[in-house]
Parts: sequence; C-alpha cells; structure tokens
Amino acid sequence: MAPIHVGALVFNYQAVDVIGPIDLLNSAGKALLTSLTQYTTLSPKTIAKAPEFVFHHIGETLDPVALTAGVTLVPTTTINDAPELDILLIGGDSPIRSNIPESYKEFIRRHVAGGKLLFTNCTGAAVVAQTGVLDGKAATVNKIEFNWIKQRYPAVKWTKAKNWIVDGNIWTGSGAVAGMDMVAHWIKENYGLDVLTEAARGLDFEPRDVNGLFTVLPPRFDADGKRIASHVFP
Repeated sequence: MAPIHVGALVFNYQAVDVIGPIDLLNSAGKALLTSLTQYTTLSPKTIAKAPEFVFHHIGETLDPVALTAGVTLVPTTTINDAPELDILLIGGDSPIRSNIPESYKEFIRRHVAGGKLLFTNCTGAAVVAQTGVLDGKAATVNKIEFNWIKQRYPAVKWTKAKNWIVDGNIWTGSGAVAGMDMVAHWIKENYGLDVLTEAARGLDFEPRDVNGLFTVLPPRFDADGKRIASHVFP
C-alpha cells in the first residue's frame, strides 16, 4: 500500500483545526499502532490494515508562522516544492480578516480539480470559499460564524443540518472537534472500525456521529447495566 500524502496549508489558522485531525490520522497510521504494541495488545490484522501517512505543512516560505494560542509552526515544505497530495486539510482563521495568498488559492483549486480529497475544518470552509471551488456545493462551517459566512459567500449551499457535509471530493466539518469526528468517520469508512477504535483509544478520544451523538464506538456497560467508557485500557 502506497503512503498517503496529507498536506495542510500553513497560515494563522486555529491550531486545533489542523493539529487535531492530523494527530488522529497519525494515530491511525501503521507506524504509531505498531509502536503501541510495546504497551498493549493490538490485533496484527488491524495493524496490517492500517495506512501509512506522510504529513506536509506547506508554507509560502519555510519561515515560522504564528497560529492561535501562542503556537508557532515551521512549514516542512513550500507551496512551490510540495509533493502531489492525496489529502489536503484546510483549517480556519478569522472569517472577517481572512485573506490567504493567491498561491494558496490556486493550490486549492488545482487539488480539487484533480479529484483529490479536501477536508476543511471549522471556518476552513470559508477560507476555501474564497477560491470559488465551493460555489454550488453543499457545505458546512462553524455554527457561530455560520450566518455571517452564509451572507459573505452566497454561492455556496451552506447548511447546519449535519456536523459535516460530503459533496463529491470535498468534506466540510463544522466546529473544530466536529472536524475530528469527520476524519474519524473517514478512517472508519476506509480502514474499518477496528483501526479507528485503536486510533481513538491511543488518544482517549471518543468520536461522535454526524449528528453529534456518541454512537460510533460500541457501547459498554458494567454489571449493573450502567453505561461506562467505550475504550478498554490495559
């Protein structure tokens, strides 16, 4: 199985929008799951199914970029040198002040036109809306800024019906953690519930379904029939 190249454009996005989903993907990767066998029991079949990811943080230059919450990120490659990506992830910044460079907009347009998978998280959908690739598409975005963004980008079919929306090769998540739920769903659909369960267990994270409910992982109950945490730890 060829490695899956995942990239994120680096600008002043909310840190968790990108770091959260990427860390979940990394936790579902073969290398991380293999390393966990030093501490707990994992099925060899689950590890064999797990994908291999290569991550790229793509900047205009290699200069450090300030994100939110005092986080500074150093790009691993530049917009001109980035490899062909299988997945592009766009985090969200302030919709009122957002103004990504034209080189980023063109990168997004090329990626989507090539049929490759695009994830947006939180107000990342508003960032992508600047490029025009969401025009005529169903999409969602952070619910706090939803009405403002809907007025700003009226060509997009904005909806709050679900916590994430899939329209072709474009997946848009609402709030930052809902974007992690969205990526969890993608992992489950492509690699199986067992791979997702182990990835989530390593983070002590329980993903929600598209309606925001905890129905993704099988429920567990104690001897008295009281529901308990879904994960089993050594």
